[in-house]
Amino acid sequence: MKLTILGCYAATPRTFTNPTSQILEIKNRLFLIDCGEGTQVQLRKNKIKFSKINHIFISHLHGDHFFGLIGIVSTFTLLGRTTDLHIYGPVGIKEIILLQLRLANSWTNYSLYFHELESNDSEVVFEDEKVIVKTIPLKHRIYTNGFLFQEKPDKRKLNIDAVKSFEIEECYYQNIKNGKDIVLDDGRIIENSKLTFDPVPAKNYAFCSDTVYDETIVSLINNIDVLYHESTFLESEGLLARKTMHSTAKEAAIIALKANVKQLVLGHYSTRYENIKLFKEEAETIFPEVALADDGVVFEF
Repeated sequence: MKLTILGCYAATPRTFTNPTSQILEIKNRLFLIDCGEGTQVQLRKNKIKFSKINHIFISHLHGDHFFGLIGIVSTFTLLGRTTDLHIYGPVGIKEIILLQLRLANSWTNYSLYFHELESNDSEVVFEDEKVIVKTIPLKHRIYTNGFLFQEKPDKRKLNIDAVKSFEIEECYYQNIKNGKDIVLDDGRIIENSKLTFDPVPAKNYAFCSDTVYDETIVSLINNIDVLYHESTFLESEGLLARKTMHSTAKEAAIIALKANVKQLVLGHYSTRYENIKLFKEEAETIFPEVALADDGVVFEF
């Protein structure tokens, strides 16, 4: 599982920082999460192939999270894209993008599918044979979702030496991989655990931006591997965080602690602060495993 931070700062772009956007690579799938201004440039800087992006997830309709979307939709057309593109986001996102395309008379030459979200409960929005994606309802000034990306468990790995020692025929190998026990000709039952190795544990990643401190999300992200949680402010601006319905670094750490996650990644920093290390220092007073997102940083979990 690989996470590339394209942008992770709040509000307006600057010459040296970008608003929210990131690429999650999981089970050989590339998911673009949020698409603030400058996303295309950041994709090129990080040498990520546009053609590999087939699913885009937009948390909410504040500009610093989706103003780059029409640009990338249009660029895909200029690049001669023919593969379907799926966009997941709040009700209204289809109207916004199609209006821009219509007024510019710039229709795509590929199929564009919108999956508009309006539920206040967690729901599955994407699923294939390898990955499942669920929404994480968040509390912000407008309708907002985070997203939980979960790998599906791999099949068990065949222990070929053990299988051969019991003289089991190859026609049974698939059943063994599927977790089934084997009955030998003499009636003995060989437990699957003796014939296979455990698969690599499935990983999961939760993206939570933007939101006020909200403990109701804890049950949705319990025991996950990695949590990206917004930390727009430090605790010294706690009143402002609550007024604007954002979180502090300390509050993000409390959520990570209560959810028993393995790794917390902070982001969505207010540009009022000169040094983002202050966010890590504050969060570590509550939760030990804290990493700082920053433009261009790549995490491999």
